[in-house]
Amino acid sequence: MDLLISNATILTMDEAMHIHFGAHLGITGSKITYIGKDAPKEAPEKIIDGTGMVVMPGLINCHTHLATGLLRGAAEDCGQGQWFSDYVFPRTDHMDARAARAGVDLALAECIRFGVTSVSDLYGFPEVTAQAVKDAGLKANIALPLSLFADESQDFDFETDPACRVFRELVEQWNGHDDGRIRIDAGLQGEYTGNYRLWEPLSDYAREMGLGLQLHLSESRQEHEDCLDRTGLTPTQLLDCHRIFTVPVACAGCNCLEPEDMTLLGRRNATGVHLPVSGMKFAQSLPNVTELVKSGMNVALGTDSAAAGGTLDLFEAMKTTALMAKSQSGDPAAMPAQAALMMATVCGARAQGRGEECGMLKVGMDADLILVDFTAPHLMPAHDIYSALVYSARGSDVAMTMVRGRILYAGGKFHTIDLNAVVREMSQYAIPTMFFPPINPED
Repeated sequence: MDLLISNATILTMDEAMHIHFGAHLGITGSKITYIGKDAPKEAPEKIIDGTGMVVMPGLINCHTHLATGLLRGAAEDCGQGQWFSDYVFPRTDHMDARAARAGVDLALAECIRFGVTSVSDLYGFPEVTAQAVKDAGLKANIALPLSLFADESQDFDFETDPACRVFRELVEQWNGHDDGRIRIDAGLQGEYTGNYRLWEPLSDYAREMGLGLQLHLSESRQEHEDCLDRTGLTPTQLLDCHRIFTVPVACAGCNCLEPEDMTLLGRRNATGVHLPVSGMKFAQSLPNVTELVKSGMNVALGTDSAAAGGTLDLFEAMKTTALMAKSQSGDPAAMPAQAALMMATVCGARAQGRGEECGMLKVGMDADLILVDFTAPHLMPAHDIYSALVYSARGSDVAMTMVRGRILYAGGKFHTIDLNAVVREMSQYAIPTMFFPPINPED
């Protein structure tokens, strides 16, 4: 046994929701090999004293745009349309691979610090993101959002289109890297950035290669209504007509789904990724999450980008989800703390196609776990562990983050990211490049 975490409260999130108090968790290589009340007979190489700590599965952030965290705070208190057109696009138009790497590294450090062990990213520069994830040690599902604005009179071939070729090369190079620590998903920005000529071959390719797919779905009322006006179908119905939901799909937003959309997505075993913080920040209509669950959908959580939501703290997303469900329904029991915690762990693992490897603490599963320090005043007394984690804890209470038995953060120190170097790169290169680009005299 390589490592033993001793005398801790172990929150397994397994099928029976077992909690072990004053217990021990052993790790050999990348796997959990022991969980029990008594110390294991096998002597470990190293012991971590877990007194006052809660050991739980690492959190899984199922929707981000990591590199755009460089715009955190650059545009606030405006609608999403204005936010994109007036602030985001003019800056990201100047983003290059080097700036993107600084943004991704900074975001990954934030994820690790706040107890996220796996992340789903839907953005450009996917090769940069994959390399950063490889170096940082997290797990990730990475998707390049493909678009097609050409009408039927213009040539388009999935096999020869440059962006589609980049995507297929990404799959060949990175999908399954490090025994699946990095996965590549197919990606669409949304219904409004494409048509069936892209959707059908993309879904066929994803199905052939065993890939998942990430997209935004009915995120805004305008997006939803525009599709109805153009086609007579909701975005969900239109995409379903063109085979998108024949592969495992993670649908970010789901703010304006019709009841029949929810039923359809439930039948297709799709995941709805709830984005409560960024959605509220943009004053969007937000879904009744309990209705999504009742429809049969898997429901996971995401933070959106740090530029959109302000933070990548998934503890904040859990609390907001639970409180919003209670407020919407008028029922204080509408979203128990256990359910919100499941969305950030078990359901997140399912959304990424990782349900057999993480999301729970069980013997034989990957040692993707975090330690949360319950000696802080705002976490005492802890009459109920689930409630304390959802309603009282925050990302900064995470004392250690581990993926596959490798410690990525502990004791206030990052083990795989040189944060000082990242900050220098951000301040000396990325921000000047995006915010103060050279002026072309001919413009």
